[in-house]
Amino acid sequence: MTAAAPPVEGVEEKKDPAQESFAAGLGFYKLFWVFFIGCIAGVIIEVLTCLVQEHKIESRAGLIYGPFSPVYGAGAVALTVGLSWAKDKSIGVIFLVGTLLGSSVEYIFSWAQEKLFGTISWEYSNEALNINGRTSIWYAFCWGVLSVVWVKILYPFLSRVIEKIPSTWGLPLSRVLVAFMIVDILLSGMAVARQTERREGVPAGDPVRQFLDRHYTDDFLKKIYPNMMFVGEDGPLKPQDEDLASLPPVGGSLQAPDSVPER
Repeated sequence: MTAAAPPVEGVEEKKDPAQESFAAGLGFYKLFWVFFIGCIAGVIIEVLTCLVQEHKIESRAGLIYGPFSPVYGAGAVALTVGLSWAKDKSIGVIFLVGTLLGSSVEYIFSWAQEKLFGTISWEYSNEALNINGRTSIWYAFCWGVLSVVWVKILYPFLSRVIEKIPSTWGLPLSRVLVAFMIVDILLSGMAVARQTERREGVPAGDPVRQFLDRHYTDDFLKKIYPNMMFVGEDGPLKPQDEDLASLPPVGGSLQAPDSVPER
């Protein structure tokens, strides 16, 4: 029998590229997959919640194409990065920090949506201890509980699964998905911004606006964003109110007529 040759010092064993992970640690691709999966999980959570509470299936997507909710994706990334140091901390610490992180993401997204597009997708003014209607103590509590589950159970499992994806096909797939999500986010934002312009009486004076008016009508967007509200001087107005479409622009924003029910 022949003895196996001893390893030569200073010579590293070559790894099979097909077995190497492209998403180790907290690099860009790991965080992208966390964002991507979080976007999908958020829609599933929202749809199931709507089914239980309102006994109906309704779109809860945040983008035009695909079952994606960016606020949940961003929340997953925020919890991953912001709590990366806390995996060995107590549940209380994770809960408190996660509460602040999740609530901040929710507040920032609501504020940015209103400033950029003149719309909001959730409104908590009627809930106790809410902050400008953008988040509330109840949803802050939910973010805290989710943070504990995320740090202790979900993320460790998800991280292992992502890192098992071989780079030979995981890397090109990731690049395709990154490009798709960028286009989807930009197109969704442009479509909603153009819808706001239509309600303010801005004409389609260029090919881009004409394209958006032709392909992303109010009826089309209403099916995707049934709960999205336009913000006027007197507060959010629901787009499904039949008389809103005929409102004239007043000072660059919409005003609620007497027939619109109070929030």
